[in-house]
Amino acid sequence: MNAARPSHWPMSQFPVIDDCLHIGGISLIQLAARVGQTPFYAYDRRLLDERVALLRDWLPSVIELHYAVKANPMPAVVRHMASLVDGLDVASLGELTVALDAGVDPAEISFAGPGKRPPELTAAIAAGVTINLESAGELETVARLGHEQGRQPRVAVRVNPDFELKTSGMKMGGGPKPFGVDAEQVPALLRRIGELDLDFQGFHIFGGSQNLRPEALIDAHDRTFELALRLAMDAPAPVRTLNIGGGFGIPYFPGDAPLDLEPIAANLERWLPQVKEQLTAVQVVIELGRYLVGEAGIYVAEVVDRKVSRGHAFLVTNGGLHHHLAASGNFGQVVRKNYPVVVGNRVVGTEREVASVVGPLCTPLDLLADRMELAKAEVGDLIVVFQSGAYGLTASPSRFLSHPACAEVLV
Repeated sequence: MNAARPSHWPMSQFPVIDDCLHIGGISLIQLAARVGQTPFYAYDRRLLDERVALLRDWLPSVIELHYAVKANPMPAVVRHMASLVDGLDVASLGELTVALDAGVDPAEISFAGPGKRPPELTAAIAAGVTINLESAGELETVARLGHEQGRQPRVAVRVNPDFELKTSGMKMGGGPKPFGVDAEQVPALLRRIGELDLDFQGFHIFGGSQNLRPEALIDAHDRTFELALRLAMDAPAPVRTLNIGGGFGIPYFPGDAPLDLEPIAANLERWLPQVKEQLTAVQVVIELGRYLVGEAGIYVAEVVDRKVSRGHAFLVTNGGLHHHLAASGNFGQVVRKNYPVVVGNRVVGTEREVASVVGPLCTPLDLLADRMELAKAEVGDLIVVFQSGAYGLTASPSRFLSHPACAEVLV
């Protein structure tokens, strides 16, 4: 028998009662019946509430918390998050529509991302949200569209810093990047904003994502505040918003441990008096996506076949990479590693085995678990992939091979 892969950090956020996972106070078996199909994603309101409360407890009270909708744009999730946080960040017209439908004050919505099309910018200006400018060309387009509407667009400058968030899963700053305006080009852009008489709000400085090292985040915050204070000297108006991004990670793989918030919070407390002294009108914002919703979600697929090939057990499910690209390892992993996976209706089980969980697609990439120790599963059992609340369904090629759509529920 092949050896099992290393184990993960304990996934204890969902209760296990009578060897069955419970989500939102409902057993997985009952929830699957209520949804009426597999596969599906399920997100737990309680865990969303608890994660925001944890951050409120640790972070300085004067810091605003914003939710990055791209992590999970399901309308019910966005509405729930809107009731908990101070603002939303969107990255498309579709996400902007969801955010506005959630009843969020447009002044508390920011619109980021390169390549915003004129219709998207027109809608953002009309709605009154803050547009995070990604280039000099985008600035000119925003000014022209605002003039055509007779409105003064609200703008901030997304800065591509001259540093990166070290050891981050995805580096969004430092070096040549499609994101933001290079820090050395920002003073000229700020002068142009003043010439065009736009409603300048501040800066968005975001170095990277999915980081589990407090020292890396502390270093990034130090350099972000230093850069912001330097750039503010060329601002055409007082800096009212300083969005220092996010980057807070969650444990996905063997060897990962939860992020320690204490030293990060202490460093923010150290910086805020100086920032407030020099930028008297500023509101500091931390913008998070994955950290807020990632651990609150699961992906559930049903075993439709069980086979043994040359001594190795395969559990074939009706779900796979077309619904959950990240869990398959094809969403940025260089070396494939398993997400935490269990047989949700027999978490411990009476028998254990080393097995691989695969989907129904005609590609060897359709792999949800590779040689993991699991309860012995049979046809009809439910496979659960943890840490699935962020970058799941909407980050996956759902139309690949034209299999049925996946459901989503908030419980």
